[in-house]
Amino acid sequence: MFYKSAAAIHEQVIEWRRHLHQYPELSHEEKETREFICRVLDDAGIAYETMKASYGVIGIIKGEKPGKTVALRADMDALPIRETNDVPYRSKKERVMHACGHDAHTAMLLGTGVTLQENKDEIAGTILLLFQPAEEDAPIGGAQAMMEDPAFLQWKPDAIFGQHVWPDLPVGQIGVRDGAMMGNSDRFSIVINGRAGHASMPHQGIDAIVVANQVMSSLQTIVSRNVDPLDAAVITVGKITGGDRYNVIASEVVLEGTVRTLSLAVREQVEKRLVSLVEQVAAGLGAKASVTYQKGYVSTINTSKWASHIKEQARHLFGEGAAPDIDPSLAGEDFGRFLQTYPGAYFWLGTAIKERSVQSPLHDASFDIDEEALVYGVNLMATTAVTALEQLKREES
Repeated sequence: MFYKSAAAIHEQVIEWRRHLHQYPELSHEEKETREFICRVLDDAGIAYETMKASYGVIGIIKGEKPGKTVALRADMDALPIRETNDVPYRSKKERVMHACGHDAHTAMLLGTGVTLQENKDEIAGTILLLFQPAEEDAPIGGAQAMMEDPAFLQWKPDAIFGQHVWPDLPVGQIGVRDGAMMGNSDRFSIVINGRAGHASMPHQGIDAIVVANQVMSSLQTIVSRNVDPLDAAVITVGKITGGDRYNVIASEVVLEGTVRTLSLAVREQVEKRLVSLVEQVAAGLGAKASVTYQKGYVSTINTSKWASHIKEQARHLFGEGAAPDIDPSLAGEDFGRFLQTYPGAYFWLGTAIKERSVQSPLHDASFDIDEEALVYGVNLMATTAVTALEQLKREES
């Protein structure tokens, strides 16, 4: 529907994406990113408002015909990763990188906004461009703060859509499904307290490292023996801190990790079992353990009709094979909070690099995208917004 407009701005979107890639900013530090977004919106004649409590921006495109309101969202922040790609647009900031594609998301939403602004006569209603900060700041994130900001509260979207670059899909394909797309993403910290002693006399101490080893092994039984095999759950310990010296029995060990699930029922089940198991295993070995459990991002659950709508538009634009059946991912996504309040859908945009036999995953220091995918993202986002407004108008009449 908007292919010609998207193709005409493709090189510009690539340029925007590369600029953002070179100058990434961490969560709550997106000042220059916001300034860049505002300059592009100013140049395009797109009205916007800035958030009061963060660096978010809301672009506002009012069509020339009355109608409902649809929101399109892109995240803005980067990750504390040192990039290893040898490319001209490599990050210029030490240990900060757009390793999750938020540079592409922002650039595509800017391209979508410019495309829609140039075609306002075809729009019946209002389209919001949501540039959301702090998506990577799990478990808090930036979506909830954006929805509570005065700049957003004056709008009540009738539908909301978002996209994420996806290296597991080839360019020209999108992934979308009814129901859960992404998982609940929770965080935990376990502090194990034993008793220090000399390494040669372990019977006089309580070795917190040995206890931590047993706790870690026991955690995996929650998934393998407590959760229904047909339900999805993952428990990962990603950080261990403990011990003071090679010949001293450690008195304290801290384990930090994450729990990923799809359903709310399994989420509650895993949390309760984790706390109980950790305390009992530690007590059985003479130690004490305390658990801090933080609920993070909720599962990203697509509204059925809007997931079908995106799939229909993708097949219409890119061909029947453009929207294959997919399984959900247990990766967390702050967009789920928008979908708790507003109907809508989230989809994955294929960005696999043809020249790579093995694709670098999201959050990897060598992650990159095939920039040909950007034109597909702009085209699909713009088309989805306009056709969603048309559908909402039909439903109203």
